[in-house]
Amino acid sequence: MVAGHLRKQNGIYQMILCYKDTNNKRCSKSISTGLPIKGNKTKAEALLEQTRKEFIPPIWNKDTYVHIYISQWLKFAPLEAIEFSQYKLHIAQWIVPYFKEQVLTIEQLSVQDLEQYFLFLRKADNPQMASTRQLISTSHHILLMAFSHAVNCGWIEQNPLTSINPETGKGEILFADFILKWLTVVKYQVQDTTYAGYRTNVVKRIEPYFREKGYTLNELSDNPEYIQEYYTYELEKRHVKPNTVIRRHANIHSSLEYAVQLKLLKDNPANRVSRPEENTYEAKYYSVEEMMQLFKAAHGDPLEICIFLAAFYGMRRSEALGVRWSSIDLVNKTITVNHVVTDVYIDGHCQRVMKDRTKSKSSTRTLPLVPQFEQALKYVYQKQHYEQYVCGDSYCKEYLDYVNKNETGELLKPGYVSDHFQLILKKNGLRKIRFHDLRHSCASLLYSAGEDLKAIQKWLGHSTISTTANIYTHFDYNKKIKTANAMSETLPTNILPGIEAH
Repeated sequence: MVAGHLRKQNGIYQMILCYKDTNNKRCSKSISTGLPIKGNKTKAEALLEQTRKEFIPPIWNKDTYVHIYISQWLKFAPLEAIEFSQYKLHIAQWIVPYFKEQVLTIEQLSVQDLEQYFLFLRKADNPQMASTRQLISTSHHILLMAFSHAVNCGWIEQNPLTSINPETGKGEILFADFILKWLTVVKYQVQDTTYAGYRTNVVKRIEPYFREKGYTLNELSDNPEYIQEYYTYELEKRHVKPNTVIRRHANIHSSLEYAVQLKLLKDNPANRVSRPEENTYEAKYYSVEEMMQLFKAAHGDPLEICIFLAAFYGMRRSEALGVRWSSIDLVNKTITVNHVVTDVYIDGHCQRVMKDRTKSKSSTRTLPLVPQFEQALKYVYQKQHYEQYVCGDSYCKEYLDYVNKNETGELLKPGYVSDHFQLILKKNGLRKIRFHDLRHSCASLLYSAGEDLKAIQKWLGHSTISTTANIYTHFDYNKKIKTANAMSETLPTNILPGIEAH
């Protein structure tokens, strides 16, 4: 307990607490009682006595070594004499010797470090203690109190002892907490759009389910069926599509793989569950005739260029919005896809992503600039210069290099592209498809024109030909029909009994 006395100042009792820091230098701290001097001396003295018992001097920080902190903290801990004597012996015999060898600071101490310490206690030969459980419980209680003070002082955000079972000394980390921790780590390993998808899956669906169940990492390891039950819940209760569950399985698997990497788990329990079968996606396509009707309907519309880029060049929406004047080479007649624009939603807030990086390395590609599109681009370029002249200072100068802008120079929003595209279709009586289906239509028309899957892969910027083949499986089937028809011409007409030659 620190020393202290009362002092009168401005008509109020002040408590002056005195202590020595780690360098044996005298320090003091003034705390107001809030009590007027007149008639409150007894109350002020009682408050001083209580404060002296509870006050722990701010003489350490997050970089203080654990063994030094624990031994010094005990001197000021609010303990009774018998308890103090017992804890002093325990700290000297077990905590200080162990952590003195580990050389860990307050900030560095983790759940894994504590698990190793309690494992050391379980293996220790200790005839002086009633049981190993009592030994672990005593250490847990001392460390819990000491690190609660560290949290209160702001040296650490969370007390690592709260994640340790005081009876077993093993970490009891909730899977719901851990997958959120994994999310913060993976944020810097994937693209922004990918992270946004991960976060939506985890925060809105995975974490709330497992939070309610209260499963720990160790429980999932021992009972992988708990993960399987989550997939069944999503499929049968919430009626989500199998592909959605597969994406969430990928998040759960990756987070648990990270737990294995940290040696929190011996193996990944997600390897011992069954994913649902993928539901086959059937892409929609426009025929040549429908495409011509669309081009006619979009003529003069703000989406005209976007639609052409998606339908003719097979660009993704983000790639079409990312086309810049600097990526168009009028000398060599080329257009380069090397920039994307998209919106991601994190915690309900929209964030615009603009970067010189497409979905994959193969997505960066250079395509020929056809004369019809070149003429359309020249018209748009002149139109934008005129709009800039008319708007003057009101014209947005931030996106001057971008092709797809509105009349005030603002970049077209991804959501606007998808929504306005549907209005064009409805207004002109065209069959309803998604904007992304224009990319599929491009591939279909290329195949109809005699291009093989390898050429289509390069045109669309798929990373592998298997991606192209998986999406456009009907191409291969159509080729098989052609092969079958060609083969059938070589067969005699009377190959089967009962069929006469004509």
